[in-house]
Amino acid sequence: MTAAARTVREMMAYLEDVLWFVGDSTYAKRGAEADACDFCFGNPQEMPLPEVQQAITRWAAPQHKSWFAYKFSEPSAVRVAVESLRARHGIDFDPADITMTTGAFGALAATLRSIVDPGDEVIYLSPPWFFYVPMIISLGGKAVRVDLPAPGFELPVAAIERAITPRTRAVIINSPHNPSGRIFQPEELTALAGVLRKASHPIYLISDESYCRILFDGRPFHTPVRYYDRSFLIYTYGKTLLIPGQRVGYVAMPPSMPDRDEMRGALMTAQMVNGWAFPNAVMQYALGDLERASVDVAALQRRRDRMVSALGEMGYQTVWPAGTFYVLVRSPLVDDIAFTELLAAENVFVLPGKVFELPGWFRISLTANDDMVERSLPGFAKAMAGVAVVTSD
Repeated sequence: MTAAARTVREMMAYLEDVLWFVGDSTYAKRGAEADACDFCFGNPQEMPLPEVQQAITRWAAPQHKSWFAYKFSEPSAVRVAVESLRARHGIDFDPADITMTTGAFGALAATLRSIVDPGDEVIYLSPPWFFYVPMIISLGGKAVRVDLPAPGFELPVAAIERAITPRTRAVIINSPHNPSGRIFQPEELTALAGVLRKASHPIYLISDESYCRILFDGRPFHTPVRYYDRSFLIYTYGKTLLIPGQRVGYVAMPPSMPDRDEMRGALMTAQMVNGWAFPNAVMQYALGDLERASVDVAALQRRRDRMVSALGEMGYQTVWPAGTFYVLVRSPLVDDIAFTELLAAENVFVLPGKVFELPGWFRISLTANDDMVERSLPGFAKAMAGVAVVTSD
């Protein structure tokens, strides 16, 4: 077997539970039915924002012969990103340090390709987004897992420090955190920065900020980039606009990045060899209009309040999210797959924790519509009642 084939097998082995869930589970067979209550992924369950269609339609009309030619990072899109970053974070980002990408997925892929060599170690926090580990494996790197302690999911700075070795190249953190919804606080980020600075060699921090504008209860977001110079900021408009199929985002380096001149070229090259992974022309042209639009965060917060309150009254243990559009719930059965099957029997579909390295839990997506929420509640109640039957057997 070739090294490439072994790498693919290793990635597939890691994604085994994800592939089963999207291909062979009850959700895969029945989740698209009209009466299904689908809480599995961050997909829209209502019509898209009209501003998205209006922006794409407006900018799809060509204005010159090169309108649909090969595109790098369009200057107009970069300006939008820079102005947004400066306003939100108070950091004077240089336009030359912004690389437009196909969402956070493309941004993470380009960043990792730019810094990871075969044999390098990349620390990630668990529970993670599904594809951190496969992307690290694809580059010949070693993914090093550090667990976030449930149910608080505080940043485990001491555990990260213990995980650092001479081969550690980067640390990936995600705030607000998917799936817990926790926002890492300044004191945690300050402590992490201190640990990384103490290391005997340079370590990069990759800050996945996909959900940084989906915040509840007026809570502020704190970018890790403010606390540590050798950082990459990853952002996608797919979450803010709830358009995961129209991919546009960016990688941003702060002006304090020590080797940013070298990294500019590395990111550009990574984008090209990743399959010309710059966003398509229309999405870049439309970014100024898209920047001003947003999913209804207040509606998501009301949905969160309704779900957490109702589930709590039924006896479920939930994690109160400060951001993202997810609610993390402890499974009443140790076997979260078995419990999600009880829910599926009631046409309620959730994401089992085993799929994202957190067995014994499940995740609910608040992108489900209000009708789904209300229709699902009797199903959640029946599944909880069914636990007594399962455990008595």
